[in-house]
Amino acid sequence: MNKKLLACCLLLPFPVFAEPVWVGKFTAADGVLPAPWQVEQLNKSIPPTRYRLREWDGVMAVEAHAVKSMALFARPVSVDLAKTPILCWRWRIDAPLKTADMTQQSGDDYAARVYLSFDVPPDTLGFGTRIALGLARTLHGGQVPDAALNYVWDNRQPVGTWQANTYTERARMLVMRSGAAQAGRWVDERRNVSADFLRAFGHAPLRLTGLAIATDTDNTGEEARAGFADFRFVERAGDCPET
Repeated sequence: MNKKLLACCLLLPFPVFAEPVWVGKFTAADGVLPAPWQVEQLNKSIPPTRYRLREWDGVMAVEAHAVKSMALFARPVSVDLAKTPILCWRWRIDAPLKTADMTQQSGDDYAARVYLSFDVPPDTLGFGTRIALGLARTLHGGQVPDAALNYVWDNRQPVGTWQANTYTERARMLVMRSGAAQAGRWVDERRNVSADFLRAFGHAPLRLTGLAIATDTDNTGEEARAGFADFRFVERAGDCPET
């Protein structure tokens, strides 16, 4: 190589990539479900989904087992979505639910879901929305967010389906997987959270505040089992590293 060209190249800055931000890497050393993760019941009258740490086909994961039950397994998250907007994770289900229907409150259950909560700029909330959120927080506590994204494994709707939750417009659902074709094995996922929020709500969030996983069957009365592992945020140009 020409010496002048080599010297020029050596002076050019090398690209600096943001480090992955791990928010859910489970290990055998954890022993029990690790802090700051905790079970959150939105309705104390409904039995909680059971969560435990286990090795599942070589993957250390959280197993969710629901029997006519509902509870989130959640943790607070502080991530700069401007630097690392991509959420990577892996999940699996034993089988999709049989009678769930995300278009009806009576069928609002999922074999697996990943739930992201957000604060939003105050000027994006109308008066009626602020009143509704205040009432929801009175009934269910401060864990009710300004807005939420749900990535779900559905039983019938096509992959790519977007829909408001049947209980609240402040939660938007995106079908990531559907049906039984990929049940019984780990599936890797990757989503641009910033882009998904913009599409769902028409503006950027103020901040990401929490991450939760869930398997819920309180409406359908069914039984379901799912696994979740390896949650991390990466930059747009990055991959989804396993370490």
